[in-house]
Amino acid sequence: MPVTYRLAKDFNVAANIIRAQVAPNQIGTLVVELLGDIDELDAAIEWMRSQDITVSLASREILIDEDVCVHCGLCTGVCPTEALTLEPQTFKLTFTRSRCIVCEQCIPTCPVEAISTNL
Repeated sequence: MPVTYRLAKDFNVAANIIRAQVAPNQIGTLVVELLGDIDELDAAIEWMRSQDITVSLASREILIDEDVCVHCGLCTGVCPTEALTLEPQTFKLTFTRSRCIVCEQCIPTCPVEAISTNL
């Protein structure tokens, strides 16, 4: 089913695909950022649930253990919103929480497991 097309066409909701793990005739995961009017967003989410699509709203947040982080910068290469960056002068990792969409791509990338979620 063309979910993102239906969101745009039927509900005027833009769906920015952050991560997709989908295979034909199998259960998959799609992480999307939805943009639109709040009433249209609510209607779109209700429609997805009526189609047996499990919807989880991002109430999680990324946590970085400063005592474990070695500031290698690997996580910055996979962060789609540049919420994770290295300071040019100090090469220390900087996390801009307001830019984070909790796509979790940084978690498996961290070689010292300094990144996790609060859930």
